[in-house]
Amino acid sequence: MKIGVLGTGAFGVALALVLQENGHEVSMWTKFEEEALYLDQKRISPNLKNIVIADDIKISTNFRRTVKGKDLILIAVPAAFVDDVSKQLKRYLKKNQHVCIASKGIERGSCRFVYDVFQNYIDTNQVGVISGPSFAIDVANKVPVGLSLASENETTIQVIKKAFENAHVKLRETNDILGIEICGSIKNVIAIAAGILDGMGLPISTQAMLITESLNDIKELIDALGGNKNTILSFAGFGDILLTCTSTKSRNFSFGRLIGANRPKKEINTYMETTTIEGLYTLQSIYQLIKDKNVHMPIIDLIYDIVYKEKPTSELLTFLIEK
Repeated sequence: MKIGVLGTGAFGVALALVLQENGHEVSMWTKFEEEALYLDQKRISPNLKNIVIADDIKISTNFRRTVKGKDLILIAVPAAFVDDVSKQLKRYLKKNQHVCIASKGIERGSCRFVYDVFQNYIDTNQVGVISGPSFAIDVANKVPVGLSLASENETTIQVIKKAFENAHVKLRETNDILGIEICGSIKNVIAIAAGILDGMGLPISTQAMLITESLNDIKELIDALGGNKNTILSFAGFGDILLTCTSTKSRNFSFGRLIGANRPKKEINTYMETTTIEGLYTLQSIYQLIKDKNVHMPIIDLIYDIVYKEKPTSELLTFLIEK
């Protein structure tokens, strides 16, 4: 197959390597000329140490060329940029092309999930969403990983499975796009809370308590918004929450550690300014979403108050005991 990848971040590159390994013709797009030149010439992603980008993966800033004639388009940009990418994609996407969304999160302001942002511009059911416990470096290093694949179109499911599945990548399919998106978004927020506990010096036992309580709350949120509550047990649900809430590889977890350790505000602000923390972007949106939908989810309220209103981190411990 011919596949166009929109986004050249660490995860986009890692997924492109899987596609290339599977024998597909891969082209990648970035809006940044300097980034395109660096990746094309150096063949190394700054965020994926010791991982070489295959020479036959094309990298450019030409959006039209990356999309034209491709069987599958992979969207792998941060959630904040999905709107702009979808707007551009509308100009070139043809009816016979399938789309796979690997971006996770909720749009600030509108509180729409990534799939809904995409659908606002492109009305098609030939689209799938992938999500699950998969740090980019692990995918690039070809360790076994499992991902949830959600779509309402059986042909799209088979196209995406053909693109990605191999000896170390497994896709488990579902039609619950909403549930998969909720899990893929909110896990970054819970990871911030898990990092706060770690920064406070608390052991994995307390983090496990947080994860368990959060799983139950997320299950009810999925149900309240119209998804399948069993999705919480998927790769995108429990799998990804477990990964991001227990590893220092997670930027959200690392951010939470800074808060929990009561690091200087300047240090925390510097980390925020120099690191993409999807959980922060999502926190504001999910906080607004549960208010708008009148969903009771106090763990989100508390994380929001700790991060943005400087509520004492000790309140997290009180909450876990009294919940």
